[in-house]
Amino acid sequence: MADQLTDDQISEFKEAFSLFDKDGDGCITTKELGTVMRSLGQNPTEAELQDMINEVDADGNGTIDFPEFLNLMARKMKDTDSEEELKEAFRVFDKDQNGFISAAELRHVMTNLGEKLTDDEVDEMIREADVDGDGQINYEEFVKVMMAKRRQRKMTEKNQGQGGGFSKEDKVNDGKKRRRRRNRDCWIL
Repeated sequence: MADQLTDDQISEFKEAFSLFDKDGDGCITTKELGTVMRSLGQNPTEAELQDMINEVDADGNGTIDFPEFLNLMARKMKDTDSEEELKEAFRVFDKDQNGFISAAELRHVMTNLGEKLTDDEVDEMIREADVDGDGQINYEEFVKVMMAKRRQRKMTEKNQGQGGGFSKEDKVNDGKKRRRRRNRDCWIL
């Protein structure tokens, strides 16, 4: 993953890493990681920091060396890109830009995408995402459902060897119905 970083990014990360490698041993402690990331414009929670450490601390010694740090930053930057994609997708659905996706807006976008959904199907999509029960989807609810669907899709693809992620039930349906079901389930991105 770090191989996707530019030379400029690697230099910037090396400089930041060196600032916090107080004893010059090539490793930063988990406590220092939060400070490093905040200096680079990230704002991780304590739980996120611990998860990040666990993900990249290959040798399990509780510290992060520079190659581990590069992998971590590459992942974080990819997540930031995903967040921008989600914001753009939300804006596409939120036609009147009031901060909410209504059933009418959802139906309109889905129709433009070639999906003729019934009122029940639209209502089902709204219910799936509408955590606060107000009948519309705000940005936080949209992100939550999209990230959950993305994780679910990745797990399905992993389990099916990079297949399309359809269940057996979907495979017995005709292609059009299968596509509609997948789009409704995945909310489309």
